[in-house]
Amino acid sequence: MQADKEDEDDASPEEYVTLSDFTGRGFDQLSFSSGDKLLVHAKPTSEWWWAELQGVVGYVPASYLRPDGVVEEEEEDTSLQDPWQDEEYFGTYGTLKLHLEMLSDKSRTEAYRQVILSNSTALGNKVVMDLGCGTGIISLFCAQLAQPSVVYAVEASSMAEYTRQLVKQNSCEEVVTVLQGRAEEIELPEQVDVLVSEWMGNCLLFEFMVESVLLARDRWLREGGMIWPSSAALTLVPCQADSYYTEKMAFWERPYGLDFTPLQPLAHQEFFTKPKFSHLIEPDDCLTAPCDVIYLNMYTLQVKDLEEIKGKFHFRVEKPGVFHGFTAWFTVYFESLEARGATVELNTGPNSEYKT
Repeated sequence: MQADKEDEDDASPEEYVTLSDFTGRGFDQLSFSSGDKLLVHAKPTSEWWWAELQGVVGYVPASYLRPDGVVEEEEEDTSLQDPWQDEEYFGTYGTLKLHLEMLSDKSRTEAYRQVILSNSTALGNKVVMDLGCGTGIISLFCAQLAQPSVVYAVEASSMAEYTRQLVKQNSCEEVVTVLQGRAEEIELPEQVDVLVSEWMGNCLLFEFMVESVLLARDRWLREGGMIWPSSAALTLVPCQADSYYTEKMAFWERPYGLDFTPLQPLAHQEFFTKPKFSHLIEPDDCLTAPCDVIYLNMYTLQVKDLEEIKGKFHFRVEKPGVFHGFTAWFTVYFESLEARGATVELNTGPNSEYKT
C-alpha cells in the first residue's frame, strides 16, 4: 500500500508505502521459467504485475504472462534469472511518463541538487559517473553547479539519445559525456572519483537497480571514492487507515439502506491483501514508533546480501487504534566529500521535511 504526500515539499508517490503483508522475500523480483503458472494477486500497472510462485511473491513483467498467469513459451530459453534486466524494463524508461514523475518529485530532485551544491568545491576536477542518468538532471547539476573534469552520464534506455540533446541544449557538452548501455556492458576510459545514482524504488529495493550500482562500484569506482547515496535504510511501522477502510469496507454495510455485508469478505480480499499504492498516510496514523528493518552500507554491500533478507524486529503499541497494515518508507544519506562537511539526508517518511 503506497502512500504519498501531496504537498510539493513532501515525498512523491514513489517514496513510502503501506503494506498489508510484509515478508523478507516480498520485495524481490520474482524469477520464473516458461510454462510456470503464477498466481496473479494484482495488476498495479500495465507493465508490472504482483504475482506468487510456490509461496514466493514479487513483481513480474506482464509481457511475459498470459492473462491466466501462465508464462508464455518462447522459441529461445526464457529462464529469467534477472527479469529486470530485459528490454521490457528499459523500454519503460525510454518514455517520458516515468521521467516526468521523477523530475516532478521535488524532494528527491532537490536533495540531489543540494548534494552537488554543498560539495561544489570538492567536486572540482573530479571524475563523476551518473548511473541510470535518465534525462541527465544530476549530470547537468554537476556541470552547472560544480567544476568536475568530466561526468559520464550512463543510461541504458533509448532516453540516452534525448539526454545528449539536453546536454547540448544546456551548453554542458564539454563536461558531460552521455554513454548508452547497461552497467554490465559500458566501458569508461578511466576510474571515477564519485559514483552517483538515483536507484531507489518502492520499498527502497523495488526494480533492484541497486545491483547495477554495486556492479559499477566494483568495476569503476576508484579506491577511496565516494558513492551517493552512501547508505540507505528501510523503515517500517504498524499503521491504521481509517478513511480507506471506511471507503472500501464499511461502505458495504448499508449502502442505500440495503445489507451488502456478504460482499465484505470479497472487498477485504481485493483491497486489503496486497500492496496499495497512492494511499495518503498521516503521522497520527502510526500506531507505534517506527523501526529500521533494512540498513545498506553502499561501500560494503554485496548482491548476495540481498538475495534473502531476514531479521527480527519488535513494535510496542503506543496508542489505541485499529491495525490495518504496515507503512514503509526509506531514508538515504549522502556523505560529504569534505572531512567535516554535512551529510545530506533524504527522508521519505510521513514526518519528513527536506533537511541536511
